[in-house]
Amino acid sequence: MIIIASIFMMTSCIEEEELTPVEIKDYRIVSFVTKGDKSALLREQEAVESSEQNTKRNTVVSIDSSITYQTMDGFGAAMTESSAYLINQLTQEQRDVILNDLFGEDGIGIGFVRLPMGASDFALSNYSYNDIEEGTTDLNMEHFSLQRDFDHVIPILKMVKNIKEDVLFLGSPWSAPAWMKDTKTMNGGSIKNEYLDAYATYFVKFIQGYQQEGLDIYAVTPQNEPLHQTTNYPTMYMSSQQQLTFIIKLKQAFDQANLETLIISYDHNWDRPNYPMSILASPTGYEAVAGSGFHCYGGNVSAQQQVVDAYPDKGIWFTECSGGGWATNFASNMAWNMENVFIGSINYFAKGVLMWNLALDDQDGPTNGGCMNCRGVITIHEDGTYTRNEEYYMIGHFSKFVKRGATRIKLESNNTNIFATAFKNPDGEMVVVMHNKSRNSLAYTLEVDGALVNLTIPAESSVSYVINEK
Repeated sequence: MIIIASIFMMTSCIEEEELTPVEIKDYRIVSFVTKGDKSALLREQEAVESSEQNTKRNTVVSIDSSITYQTMDGFGAAMTESSAYLINQLTQEQRDVILNDLFGEDGIGIGFVRLPMGASDFALSNYSYNDIEEGTTDLNMEHFSLQRDFDHVIPILKMVKNIKEDVLFLGSPWSAPAWMKDTKTMNGGSIKNEYLDAYATYFVKFIQGYQQEGLDIYAVTPQNEPLHQTTNYPTMYMSSQQQLTFIIKLKQAFDQANLETLIISYDHNWDRPNYPMSILASPTGYEAVAGSGFHCYGGNVSAQQQVVDAYPDKGIWFTECSGGGWATNFASNMAWNMENVFIGSINYFAKGVLMWNLALDDQDGPTNGGCMNCRGVITIHEDGTYTRNEEYYMIGHFSKFVKRGATRIKLESNNTNIFATAFKNPDGEMVVVMHNKSRNSLAYTLEVDGALVNLTIPAESSVSYVINEK
C-alpha cells in the first residue's frame, strides 16, 4: 500500500498520526480533507466510516474503473510577472519554502503553469517581446527579445523546473506588440491581418527562446480572452475568423520550425462555445488545434459538453478563473469552485485546470490596470511570510494526488449535494475527489468496482480519497 505523506506546513508540520486505512474487499482507502470552517486543511485522516456497514445507503457514489475518459495534463495557476516578481524579491530561503510548498512532493505538487506572453494586467508595466520605435515595423522579428522575462519570470521558472521536472507550461498573449495593431497600443484594438505572419514568427521565437533556457512550452493559445478589449490594460480583440486565419498560419510556422507545441483555441468564457466550434468546423482549423480553452467568468461549465459532443476527438482545457474580494467566504468559494471549475470542468472533459495568479501581495497586486481585487493562490506578505488561500487547497486536492497521465474514470453520484470525480493513476492507484456542499455531514456508500464501504463526508468539505489495492 502507498501511504501519502502529510502536507508540509510553513509554520508547523501536521503531526503524523498512526492511521488505519478503511478496507473494502481488495482496496485500502486513505483520505485527505479540507473543511469549510478551516478546522482541517488538506489534512490526512482516517476515512470516516458510517455506523452501518451491512446496509447500502440511500446515497451512493459508484466508480467503474473500466470506463475511461480524458487523460489528465495537470493542475495549477499562472506565473504572471507580478507573481514572479514577488517571489523573486524574497530571500533564497523564503523562495525555497514557497516554491517547494507549491511545486514540491511535500507540498501540493503543482504540475501545470500558464505564462502570459508579455504583459497582462498583472505585470509591472506594459511590454511585449518586440517593442520598437513608433512608426517602424519588424516583420522578421530581428528585434525580438525575451530580456524582460529574464528579470523575474525565467529565473523563477527555472527554480520551478528544478523542483518539478515534468511541469507543463502554457503560453498565452494578452496583446500583440503595439506596432502590429490598429490602435498602435497594447491596450485594446486588434492586430492587422497584414502582420499575422510576423506574429506567427513571434510565437516561434518565444517558444525557441524558452527552449534554449530549458523551459519547453507544451501549448499556446492564440489570444487570451479574444472577445474582450479595454483601454485599461493589455487586451486584443480577435474575431473567430481572424483567429482561424492566424491558427492556420501559426501551425504552418510551427511545422516549419519543427515545434511540437500544441495550439489551444479560444481561451475565453463558457458563454460563447460557438467561437471554438467555428474554429473546429474548418477542416484546416480542426487539424491545426489540439482543442479549446475555457474561462469561468461567463456562462455555464456545461457549455464544454457542446464542444465535446460536436468534436469528441479534440481536447478541452480549463485555463483561467480567479478568486477575489468579491467573494471572501472560504466555504462558499470552495463549494462553487469545486462544483464548477474543478470537478465541474473535469467531468465536462477538461484535461487540465488552471487558476489565475499563483501569488499576489496584500494589496492584490502588483497590478497593471484591470482587476484591482483579484486573489492569488497564495498571498505573500511584506515580511516574506505567506497565506495559503482557498485556491491553494482546491488545487492541492487534485495536484497532490492525480498524477500526469492519469485517466478520468466513470463516477456517478445520486445525491445533488455530493459532486465528485475519479481518476486512475498510471500505476493503477485510484483517486476520488469529492465535495459535500450540504451544511450537514452525509453518510453514503462508496462503491468501487462492485466493492462497497459505507462512509461519511463532513459538512461543507472537500475530500480526496487515495485508493490502493491491498
